[in-house]
Amino acid sequence: MNLTFVLSLLVFSPLLGIVVLAFLPKGAEKWIKVVGVLATLPALLVALGTYLHFQWGKDLGDFAISVPWIQFRGMNSAVEPVFSVYYELGLSGFQMLLVVLTAIVATLSALAATKYIRKEWKGYFMLFLLLETGMLGVFSAENLILFFIFFELTLIPTFFLIGKWGYFEKEKAAYSFLIFNGLGSAVLLIVIMILFAKTGTTNIDILTQMLALPSAPLSDDLKLGLLIALLIAFGVKLPIFPLHSWMLKVHVEAPPSVVMIHSGILLKIGAYGLIRFGLGLFPEQFATLATLIAILGVINLLYGAYLAFIQTDFKMVLAYSSVSHMGIVLIGLAAMNEAGVQGAIFQVISHGLISALLFFLVAVLYDRTDTSLIGNLGGMAKGMPIASGFLLAGALASLGLPGMSGFVSEFLAFLGLFRELPWVALVGTIGIIMTAAYLLRAVLNITYGKAHREFIGVRDLNGSEFVPVVVLMLLIVLIGVYPNVLSAPLQTTLETIMLGIGG
Repeated sequence: MNLTFVLSLLVFSPLLGIVVLAFLPKGAEKWIKVVGVLATLPALLVALGTYLHFQWGKDLGDFAISVPWIQFRGMNSAVEPVFSVYYELGLSGFQMLLVVLTAIVATLSALAATKYIRKEWKGYFMLFLLLETGMLGVFSAENLILFFIFFELTLIPTFFLIGKWGYFEKEKAAYSFLIFNGLGSAVLLIVIMILFAKTGTTNIDILTQMLALPSAPLSDDLKLGLLIALLIAFGVKLPIFPLHSWMLKVHVEAPPSVVMIHSGILLKIGAYGLIRFGLGLFPEQFATLATLIAILGVINLLYGAYLAFIQTDFKMVLAYSSVSHMGIVLIGLAAMNEAGVQGAIFQVISHGLISALLFFLVAVLYDRTDTSLIGNLGGMAKGMPIASGFLLAGALASLGLPGMSGFVSEFLAFLGLFRELPWVALVGTIGIIMTAAYLLRAVLNITYGKAHREFIGVRDLNGSEFVPVVVLMLLIVLIGVYPNVLSAPLQTTLETIMLGIGG
C-alpha cells in the first residue's frame, strides 16, 4: 500500500479547518469552537497512526515522499537544472515522537482555548491551525528549504496570537518575540544558503553524508563557523542564555493556550535544530565546542533556577523554569555519548508534556482568581483540592521525581555528562537541588500558604478541564515507568548520531 500521502495529510490537514472556519459567521461561537478543536483531530489520529505503524514493526520510510518542486536553471534551459529543491517529507523515530507530541499538545491547547479565550474566536482558531501546520511541517521536512519555510510559518501566527489575545503588555511581548526570532531566522537562512551554494543540495540526509566525507566541499573552519551560526539561530529558539529575555515576556503575556504550545512545542524546535543540524551535520565541530556547550547548559540550569526561586509571579517561575530545563538539553548534547544524547531527547519530550500541564493549570487558576501572584493564591488547597493535587504532581514531575518522565531525562543527561566532563556535571547538579527548592516553594505557598483570598466555593477542575490534565499526567507517568515507549523509536536515530560522532 502506498503511504506517501500520509505525511502531507498530517501536515496540511489543519488547513481544512481554516477553510471551514472561513465560511462560519463570527457570531457562531459554539460552532467555531467545535470546528477549532475538531480540525486538530485528523493530525492527531495520523500522528498516532505513524507511531502504531512503527510499533507493529513496519518501516517509517514507508511514509517518505520526494517529488521535484523548485528548479534553478542556467542560461541554457536545455541543460540539467543547476540546483533542484524537492518537496520532501519523512520521519525518523525522533521526528515521529515530536510530531506525536505536537499533535497531542495542539489538540489539548485548542480545547483549552475554548474556555480561556474570550473574544474573536474565529480569527484565533484560524491562526492557531496555521501555527499547527507550521509546527508539523518543521518536524516532517526532509530538506532545509522546506524546513525553513515551515519554520517561518510558525512565526507569523504566533506573533498575532500573542499580540492580539495576550495580557497587559501583549504588544511588547509580541514584538520582542518577532525581533529575536526574526534575527535567528536570518542567521539560519544564511547557513542554509551557504550549504546550498557549496553542495548543490538541501536534502538533509544527503548533506549529512557529503559533509562526513574527507573530500567534503566545506573546509573545517567554515563548518565550525556554520555550527556557531546554528547555535545562535537555534539558541534564540531554545533559548540559550543570554538570548532568553524575549521568552520570559511571551510566557507571562501570551494567553495560556498559546503558552502551552510555545513552551511545549515551539521551544523544542530549537532543541530539534541543534540535534538534527548542529550535531547531525557537524559532529566533529560539535565535539570541539562540547565543553562550551556544557558550560552554557549549566549556566542555563543555574541561572534559570536561581531567578525562578525569587519570583513572586507563578508564570515567571515557570518561565525561568523553562530556561533552566533547556539547560539539561544542552548538558545531554555536550556529553556526545548515547546516554547524554538520549537524555537530551527525553528532556525535549518530557518538558513538552510537563510545561503544557503546568501552564494549563495556571490558566485554570487565572480563570478563577484573575491573578497568578503566588502571594495572592495561598490556601488554594482548601477550595480547589483536585487542581492543587495535579499542580503538586506536575511540580514533582518537573523536579525529576522517580516514576515520572523528568527523572528519566535528567538521569540520562547527567549520566552522559559525568562520563565526559565530571567537573561540569558536578556543578550542574546544584541546579537539580535548586529546581526542587523553587518548585516546592512556589507550589506549597500556593496550595498551603497563608490565605489571602477566600477559596471556599471557587470551582475546582470540572468537565472538559479534566481532559488536558489527565491526558498529560498519564503520559508523564507512562514515560516515567516505561521509558521504552520513547527509547525504542529513538534507537535508529541514536545509532545514526553515534556513528556520526564516532561512538
